[in-house]
Amino acid sequence: MPKLETQAQLEEMLNDPVKLEDYVTGKIHEEVGDFTKEGVKMALEAAGFTKGGARRLPMSDEAADQVRGTSAEELKALGSWGHSQKYAAKGRRDAQSLDGKFKSFGEFLELITPKAIQAGIDERVGLSKVLGEGQGDQGGFLVPDQFRTELMMLSVEQAVVRPRAMILPMSTTSLRIPTIRDTTHASTVFGGVRAYWVPESGSLTSSEPTFGSAVLTAKKLTGLTQVSNELLADSAVGVEALLTRLFGQALPYFEDDAFINGIGGAQPVGLINADALVTVAKETGQQATTIVYNNILKMFSRMLPSSVGRAVWLAHPDTLPALATMSLDVGTGGSAVFLPAGGASGAPFATLLGRPIIFTEKCQTLGTAGDLFFVDVSFYLIGDRQTMEMATDPFSRFTNDETRYRFIERLDGRPWIDSALTPRNGTNTLSPFVNLATRS
Repeated sequence: MPKLETQAQLEEMLNDPVKLEDYVTGKIHEEVGDFTKEGVKMALEAAGFTKGGARRLPMSDEAADQVRGTSAEELKALGSWGHSQKYAAKGRRDAQSLDGKFKSFGEFLELITPKAIQAGIDERVGLSKVLGEGQGDQGGFLVPDQFRTELMMLSVEQAVVRPRAMILPMSTTSLRIPTIRDTTHASTVFGGVRAYWVPESGSLTSSEPTFGSAVLTAKKLTGLTQVSNELLADSAVGVEALLTRLFGQALPYFEDDAFINGIGGAQPVGLINADALVTVAKETGQQATTIVYNNILKMFSRMLPSSVGRAVWLAHPDTLPALATMSLDVGTGGSAVFLPAGGASGAPFATLLGRPIIFTEKCQTLGTAGDLFFVDVSFYLIGDRQTMEMATDPFSRFTNDETRYRFIERLDGRPWIDSALTPRNGTNTLSPFVNLATRS
């Protein structure tokens, strides 16, 4: 008797009554070996199986009473083998047993249907198979997908400015911060304060500081989205919690971008547009989209001396190759100045001239002003008027069966000094905000 090794062979047998009879006869003969095959066939006929077809299995008087009164259409729908649940629950209880393994031949047939095979071959049937998960049409389609509620998503980079800035709460929509307007140290400090050397009993000379103010006015940063109510009800992922999480990261991302690149007006004033920004010019003959060692040295030299210990470099990721290939020319040779001693075998340094480098996509791309900053962000003010608030609206999209979600925060940001500083000696101005000019 041939083994059934594929789904196609099984379906071919089930569709051919002669092959099915031979297969069933052989399988039962294997299990009840004391009987001849002819004896097994006689037992099958008594159980309701005939060659080339089948007749309805006998029912007990109790089973007959349970189906008595059923209409002709219902009886026809029950089928000759009693496959419906109603007939199976009644007729199979009294069907002749096949050596104690099956309550009826109908039960055996139910166990070798494609649907039953999908659920797993019953050990009483003993069909051989070589199906597997490796290919979809050979069993892989039968393996259910597992759904995990963890959502794979890209993380946005951490905030650059806020953790290092001066944060001020705003109890009203506008906040005025008094400042000392200090623009030159050529003869005074603090905008006019000066000390004089005088002889004993000499006359004293008065001096006064110059005051100014920095004003923060709350700007509105918003997010809005709408979701079908079916998705809210049916999603395996908590959509409302997910939206809170997504917008809770998105709004700080865009506020940080404004703190670096904002143009003022309806948004904060960013570092790149600070009045006190010092821009270092490119070197004579410097090629486009490059950073050379002299750029770094000159940027460092323009940092306000009192800010050097707090300053950080902000750089676009595009700048890394240019930084890594910077060299210091010595005579007719030169050597790399950024990579560690092991070169490419080690991680790039996380500092430049001793100060941390923060790579951020919010800087401008290589070669553009704003691709590299050297800044003391403690001179940047952030006023918080309203932290992020979420509100839902199930009504404005009521006819579309959708719910709207609104996210709002109100804040402002700006540098608090409005001018670079002229040093006591020299003409190159100093500032806590330094960047590199465009190289093109």
